[in-house]
Amino acid sequence: MIQESTIIHSLDEILRFLSEALAFRLKSFFGEAADGAPVVFPRFSFNGISTPFTSFCREHQLNDEELLILAMALAPHIQPDFFDQVIQLHIKKAGDFPQIGGVRGKQFRGFLPTGETAVFLLAGEDMDQRFRVQQYFSPDHLFQKKRILWLEEPPPGEPAMSGKVILSPEYVDWFALGKLTRPAFSLSFPAQLLDTQMEWEDLVLNDQTLQQIQELETWIKHGEALLQDWGMRKRLKPGYRALFHGPPGTGKTLTASLLGKYTGKDVYRVDLSMVVSKYIGETEKNLSNLFAKAENKDWILFFDEADALFGKRTDVKDAHDRYANQEVSYLLQRVEGYNGLVILASNFKSNIDDAFMRRFQSIIYFPMPKPSERLRIWQQSFPEQVTLGPDIDLSAISRKYELSGAGIINVVQFCCLEALKRGGQSILMEDLLAGIRKEFMKEGRVLH
Repeated sequence: MIQESTIIHSLDEILRFLSEALAFRLKSFFGEAADGAPVVFPRFSFNGISTPFTSFCREHQLNDEELLILAMALAPHIQPDFFDQVIQLHIKKAGDFPQIGGVRGKQFRGFLPTGETAVFLLAGEDMDQRFRVQQYFSPDHLFQKKRILWLEEPPPGEPAMSGKVILSPEYVDWFALGKLTRPAFSLSFPAQLLDTQMEWEDLVLNDQTLQQIQELETWIKHGEALLQDWGMRKRLKPGYRALFHGPPGTGKTLTASLLGKYTGKDVYRVDLSMVVSKYIGETEKNLSNLFAKAENKDWILFFDEADALFGKRTDVKDAHDRYANQEVSYLLQRVEGYNGLVILASNFKSNIDDAFMRRFQSIIYFPMPKPSERLRIWQQSFPEQVTLGPDIDLSAISRKYELSGAGIINVVQFCCLEALKRGGQSILMEDLLAGIRKEFMKEGRVLH
């Protein structure tokens, strides 16, 4: 593990380099040199330092200009008054200096660099060089492709370079703290991390469904080798798209969680209620934010109850229908362009738009468990601490009462709580039947 003192020393070196580069540009602009010597653009030396920042720069072979842009984006996060100190040291007169760009935040009152700051820092007033530097913020550059840093979209009609330089919060934490933090559930990131303490052995499914899930696991483990090492990238689209369909409680969410657990991938369940908006254009914006954060993170995205957003397109009767269809088309485009695994879960396969159906590599059906499978779930679900009443025949219960795996777990929880309430460890038949009756009532069924 990297020591905190090493990271701090590295950050000090980075800020010193950025300070010297900014001083060089300001001195060149005003024609100043403190000792009469020529002003020379500084060079950054790693000096054998190995930290997240320096390792990132080496891994991606960043040149000094790219390194400076990265340092410029990081500086306000580690020293809030950095730019104000350097600028005031070289600009004695009060007032604005528009050539250097920069803005003030709504709550943060220090100097925040913009694209104009980067252009001034690296090109000064050289027009050819200024246009060249702007390419570092293009969609084709590493910074944008990997969503490391980007320019905030400026107000309509204002130059693109006037947008703030935004450094991804994940990279701020990685460079400054030496660890990656997961994004928190919020309006801008409406997805929650899924995890589970269950094992593959706890998932009871039929052989055909299990075989398809194993094929999906194989792609997660070997998909990159297929594209990269075997040269299939030009023939295959990036990423993988799967549909899980079947009745509620049959293991769709648990399967997604286990896939992540056993392949070392984070699984995020997307809250579609926060994605879908009644306001025109907002749904696309919410989706764009979500996919932008997920891009190049190798996450598994799990859209539960996907019918809400991936449902069939309607005949266009009014403007609202037209925009609703545009949302589906936009989503199709983003899902196809995502380079990781996207899982859609639905209770009914027929609810999913045909345009999506053609693009799934896997369509996996999760049926209600058969009596033999229900028996296994019953047997695995009761904790070791309890004893079953002498009149409880789980085999007969399994044959008589059709329940999903989730339904069985709910009944087991009810029975165990009843036993704890009595102060004992024995599961009674009357508790079992009461729990089954509750589950049937949820589905509008009657216990016979």
